[in-house]
Amino acid sequence: MKFKITLLIILLLLISVAYYLTAGYYSKGERAGTISKLSERGYVFKTYEGVLNEGGYSGETGTLTPRYFDFSCKTDSTIAKLQRALKTGERITLKYSEKFFKFPWNGDTKYFIDDVEFIIHQTPVQTFPAQHPATTAPVSKTDSTL
Repeated sequence: MKFKITLLIILLLLISVAYYLTAGYYSKGERAGTISKLSERGYVFKTYEGVLNEGGYSGETGTLTPRYFDFSCKTDSTIAKLQRALKTGERITLKYSEKFFKFPWNGDTKYFIDDVEFIIHQTPVQTFPAQHPATTAPVSKTDSTL
């Protein structure tokens, strides 16, 4: 009886660790850019794989060097937003979770998109100083010798 209880505790512990490693995440973050690729991949387990072009300026070399961020996505509502961003070319912010390990049934990367936010470009409003009617104040002249 003692052996069965010990075995059950070990089994439950292993299952909970395995669940945490597959469902938990290592880090969360955000990245901004434009979507340059989005495709559905997989033989049995279908996931969407994409590439975010972050752009970038290299201060060391003084050149524009593109940076790319590979990601995976499984949520239907998020996939619809990604497809819209790909079609329109809008700049977006991806909110992602980095998983501990890459499992074959989860996708090609460790980065899974949780949400997509569209960046709204606002045109700057120019303000000009208020135009007051010219006031002519009498200027007093003084004689000074230098």
